[in-house]
Amino acid sequence: MDNKQVALELGTKPVGQLLWQYALPAIVAMSASSLYNIIDRALIGQIVGPEAIAGLGITFPLMNLSAAFGAAVGVGSSASISVKLGQRDYQTAQNLLGNTVTLNLIIGFSFMVISLLFLDPILYFFGASDVTLPYAREFMTIILLGNVMTHMYFGMNAVLRAAGKPKHAMYSVLFTVAMNIVLVVMFVWWFRWGIRGAALATVTSQTLAMCWQLWLFSDKREILHLKRGIYKLKQRLVTSIIAIGISPFLMNVTSCVIVIIMNNQFVRYGGDMAVGAYSIANSVVMMFFMFVMGVCQGMQPIVGYNYGAEKYDRMLRCLFLAIGYATLILLIGWALSMLFPREIARIFTTDPTLMDMSARGIKLDMLVFFVVGSQATITHFFQSIGKVKVSIFLSLSRQLFLLLPMAYVFPMFWGLDGVWYSMPASDFGSFAMTIPMLMWYMKKFRSEKL
Repeated sequence: MDNKQVALELGTKPVGQLLWQYALPAIVAMSASSLYNIIDRALIGQIVGPEAIAGLGITFPLMNLSAAFGAAVGVGSSASISVKLGQRDYQTAQNLLGNTVTLNLIIGFSFMVISLLFLDPILYFFGASDVTLPYAREFMTIILLGNVMTHMYFGMNAVLRAAGKPKHAMYSVLFTVAMNIVLVVMFVWWFRWGIRGAALATVTSQTLAMCWQLWLFSDKREILHLKRGIYKLKQRLVTSIIAIGISPFLMNVTSCVIVIIMNNQFVRYGGDMAVGAYSIANSVVMMFFMFVMGVCQGMQPIVGYNYGAEKYDRMLRCLFLAIGYATLILLIGWALSMLFPREIARIFTTDPTLMDMSARGIKLDMLVFFVVGSQATITHFFQSIGKVKVSIFLSLSRQLFLLLPMAYVFPMFWGLDGVWYSMPASDFGSFAMTIPMLMWYMKKFRSEKL
């Protein structure tokens, strides 16, 4: 099958088969990535100690902020490319690839320089103490030095999926994860390089995967391939990328702000150990949520292509299938977390205090976890079809409009437990806002045909 047929099948194959074909590689890749994160944090917690886990938790906001810029380019360009392929505008899709490379280079390098110049003040602002700062600084210095490669790696993987190559995107992530696991065991357990060994393993594995991705895009037989004349930034294309990418950008920036606030609230009401417990609980949440992200990533090129081709029935069928899969996945995660929270916490630490706090935190954090899948899927749906205002509103509803005020108000009544309660309360609140929004949109869709 030639490359154009691979793209055209997005508009012809049965939707259920397509979603399985595209989502399964993304789910496998995301679950493998989650497995790496678990192994990474478990080794740090078991070998380096509970303070290192707390220090790692301090780095999440900066990691989220970096991801915000990467998502703005990666999601924006892949969604734009999917729509252009649906319209069979292959030259514009090609130029979008070139502009994606250039934007990743510029943004990745700029973020690295600025963050390294002000690293200590940033980490203190994010909730670091004199105990956790050395661990956070050691980890983030190496991560930031590899920031350009990280941005390029995630951006190219998004474009691979948009180009009709979900298996190649999966292979890229699987290679990264496998190499990560090998290197983190070698660096942290064998060489005893501590938390900097984990960071070095991450950067090295992503750099190697990025080289393979660029090699794939150098094949001139592909619809999208690297060549001269496509790298110069064009205002129209950059605007298209940013217009769609602004939603995941704001979502990640908001996540950064929220984690800063949560870290400071946990330090205030429970000390460094509470930050460590939040780091562990957050790792567990992300482990299951990565499966949902795999479903969303599989959905995106199908929805984007069929929206561009004006095949709206197929587009909506894909959305509802994705919602069903995402909800089922999180129901499983919710059940496991409710039944075995202490066993899950033991993976990360043997410290009794941290284990007890983490087990309780996992149960409270994931209290209504099963409703999050539909909210995330619907938000990604609006991103995929370029409905920027709707996706921005849904992206911000959980964290900015609900979690932020709750994180300050609830602890006034329930102390440390109140910080934990704010998370499931905001999950349910955002779910309650998203469903009516989708119903309103569906009614508008049927009457106006977009």
